[in-house]
Amino acid sequence: MIEIDLSAAPHTEGVERRLREWAAEDAVARLWRRDPTLWRADPATAELADRLGWLDLPETSPAALGPLEELRAGVPFWFTDLVLLGMGGSSLAPEVIARTLPCEGLPLTLVDSTHPGALRDLEWLRPANTIFVVSSKSGTTVETLSLFRHFWSRTAEVVEDPGAHFIAITDSGSPLAELGRERGFRAVFEAPGEVGGRFSALSPFGLVPAALAGADVAALLAEAAEAADICRDEDDHNPGLLLGAALGELALSGRDKVTFIAAADWRAFPDWAEQLLAESTGKEGRGIVPVVAEPPRPPDEYGEDRVFVGLLLGGDAAREAEQWGEADETPKLLDALEAAGHPTLRIRLERPEELGALFFVWEVGVAMAGAALGIHPFNQPDVALAKRLARRSMRGADAEDETEADDARASEARTLEAQASEAETFEANEIDLVWEVPRFGHAPPRTPVAPDLDGIREWVEDFLAAVAPTDYIAVQAFLAGGEKEEELLGTLRTALASATGASTTLGYGPRFLHSTGQLHKGGADNGVFLQLFDDAGEHVHVPETDFTFRQLIRAQALGDLAALGQCERRTLRVRVGGPEGLGLRRLIQLVEE
Repeated sequence: MIEIDLSAAPHTEGVERRLREWAAEDAVARLWRRDPTLWRADPATAELADRLGWLDLPETSPAALGPLEELRAGVPFWFTDLVLLGMGGSSLAPEVIARTLPCEGLPLTLVDSTHPGALRDLEWLRPANTIFVVSSKSGTTVETLSLFRHFWSRTAEVVEDPGAHFIAITDSGSPLAELGRERGFRAVFEAPGEVGGRFSALSPFGLVPAALAGADVAALLAEAAEAADICRDEDDHNPGLLLGAALGELALSGRDKVTFIAAADWRAFPDWAEQLLAESTGKEGRGIVPVVAEPPRPPDEYGEDRVFVGLLLGGDAAREAEQWGEADETPKLLDALEAAGHPTLRIRLERPEELGALFFVWEVGVAMAGAALGIHPFNQPDVALAKRLARRSMRGADAEDETEADDARASEARTLEAQASEAETFEANEIDLVWEVPRFGHAPPRTPVAPDLDGIREWVEDFLAAVAPTDYIAVQAFLAGGEKEEELLGTLRTALASATGASTTLGYGPRFLHSTGQLHKGGADNGVFLQLFDDAGEHVHVPETDFTFRQLIRAQALGDLAALGQCERRTLRVRVGGPEGLGLRRLIQLVEE
């Protein structure tokens, strides 16, 4: 079973005090009986009680094991690939499961980018041999529906019955559920409405794709059920309670940058924990900043705003790895960080299936950290801001007529495309920087700006000078991704950290808009934002609409920029282009200088 050790002197006293207070307030029992006053005394927040369905999932989800096995057994042998179309919490859990547990089913590919380059990288995919899982809680997520239309069109070109290649996962009665039935999907799974996307790992959103990928979801749920039983305990042996007290109290003391260091077996998990932490706690001017896959630095170079979470091999797994000469080096790194005075949380797991327990413990921990911070951990008020600004009509939040919704989306896309065109001065092999510190109520500038190299250097210097060591720099990459680009972005993060001493995060757009985007706008004003974008190449039309993926991703980048402006965040917008990542390389050079 999961073990959590806290080494946080001199902060241990605050954590212990919080645990004593929760014991006196009967906090664990109140959590399990869905008492909203655990977070807020205001009766207007009674909706909190309607967002706690995830507590029941370890007990209720096993009922779906039979249908899941029937679904997997009914997949014809000629299907060779599984593609998951989704955004944020609705799609990250199955990706983590597929990367952590042994899987003997269809290889899983997550598609959560609207960048035309990312779609062109998937031209190898053979729709005739692929199952597509369309995952959206609301059933109206514009990115997911646009990706669905793209792959539906490709599939319809090569098979007579495209519906047999599609599965929907959504809330009961959503437009996606209706669409799936209209078009004859292989299956439509309806998830509990009282479970938010980021808390849905143990619901159909996590389990259906994982089962098709061949993961042992029964073992995953059994571990989660054991964790749920332990998380009912009133004492400090409750791992969810300890995690929540540690995260909350350390954040209140200024240690609000949770930096993950994971053994190879658990390297996928921080991607899921990142969205859970950021979207649940980043609001009302407070927040916990998850730092994932940050290039390592010497322990004495980290600031006093850090807490380190180590995901370690435990028990037989650790002994076996050492026997084969593959010992986990993570404990040594944590020892060095602890010796340098940084608080550390060590989480030990022995078997891959314990991922189910890890999901549940972190859900409890983050919910309780929200109680410590005094915020509502289950809403995401600022996520909607960028959506409204970028695609006010494109998202179709209400179950309106599909044709009317598409017309509205097309109109919004054309408007935003025109705005983007006005601001563009891109030339191949160059970088074009627009320094922006927008204030509330001011739209992004519409006038093309093409400074000389000295001007660019000055803007970069001004941007870096605005960063305090206790800030974090969020690199927001509205780019296609890929190994080479990821490597360059890692180098950029190293350069930014060396220049400022601040922590760095990386999110690909539009993926981060559905997770860390809430923290960026709703959290504390300690984020500094570097938005990267390119010309997105040729237009790729979104079937059944009048807009393209190029228009969509540009709209999303501009919408997020405007949202950051309304929240008065410090932002630098950078166009990168040219062959072999030339624009990124030049930006790195400027930062290093």
